[in-house]
Amino acid sequence: MCASFLDGFLKGAAIDLGTVSTLIAIKGKGIVLREPSAVAISNMSRNEIIAIGNAAPKLLGRTPGGITIVHPLKDGVIADMSLATVMLTSFMQRALGKRPSILGLNTVICVPGCITNVERNAIEEAARCAGARNVFILEESLAAAIGAELDIYSGVGSMVVDIGGGTTDAAVICYSGIASAQSVRIGGTHINEAIINYIRSQFGLIIGDKTAENLKLMTGLNCFGDTRMIRIKGRRMDTGLPDTVEIKASDVSRAIEPTADLIVRAIKDTLASTPPELAGDVMDTGITLTGGGALLGGLCERVAQETGIKTHIADGCGDCVIIGALKMLENLSAFEPIDQNRSTDGSGRAFGAI
Repeated sequence: MCASFLDGFLKGAAIDLGTVSTLIAIKGKGIVLREPSAVAISNMSRNEIIAIGNAAPKLLGRTPGGITIVHPLKDGVIADMSLATVMLTSFMQRALGKRPSILGLNTVICVPGCITNVERNAIEEAARCAGARNVFILEESLAAAIGAELDIYSGVGSMVVDIGGGTTDAAVICYSGIASAQSVRIGGTHINEAIINYIRSQFGLIIGDKTAENLKLMTGLNCFGDTRMIRIKGRRMDTGLPDTVEIKASDVSRAIEPTADLIVRAIKDTLASTPPELAGDVMDTGITLTGGGALLGGLCERVAQETGIKTHIADGCGDCVIIGALKMLENLSAFEPIDQNRSTDGSGRAFGAI
């Protein structure tokens, strides 16, 4: 069923349901919510929910033993259906100020290209439980291209790479469709994990995700040969006691590089599977990086060096996906909402070209 007359009376919400954070935009209002995709639960009270969103990470690493911080999404998809539904419902209520009307919502949700049918269905179900009437699926790479203001309607190929917290989506787009794509479950959280593992193995110090994130932002891939010393705090593996060590900035770059190389490989694989004519277009139009991971120091330069193609970071790169999804709310006739009484097409791809 295509967008109907009834759609004009429904509220519209765009959702970027991410591994690290969730963004919600409302038609006519823009982005109204930006919160961590996190839930704090009590282990002492039958998994009672203590906090959702902004309040949850503040407890990370500073909580008593009876409280656990849970991230309902992993690598861009739902890992805990019940908590994801509760979290998304809470976010939708905050975004709308109240529960949706009985008519419900037209909801555009962005998903990575690598999700399975089961994962797709879980996301759709969570959205419906949160108040969505019609669920429209949009691949993150296409949403990112729209948000980055690439000319996706023309016959000239353009390339976008969206680097999120849990996934990286690279795509060559032409005539508002995806001509070639690679989606890998590698993103900013995996870079943090690489830093944590490196510090543990090389220095015997256990650090938290927040410390790893700060180290990533301070250095990136730019610090090979940089002897600048960085002092970090953590807990010794051997004694379990708090300690402080000094590491070189180059150590962090060394820890990051293997994961960053996987991102670059996905980009190169996408180019390798692109039709020759479109590959020639990309040589002229360049590669656009979006997502929070695009800000990793030195990554843009590495992509340009490895591919031989001019590469740039989109303005407002972290919001490109949600902005693209919001724009699609104005053009719902291009989509086919997923009827909860029938199965998807089984392709694992976004429905319809724009």
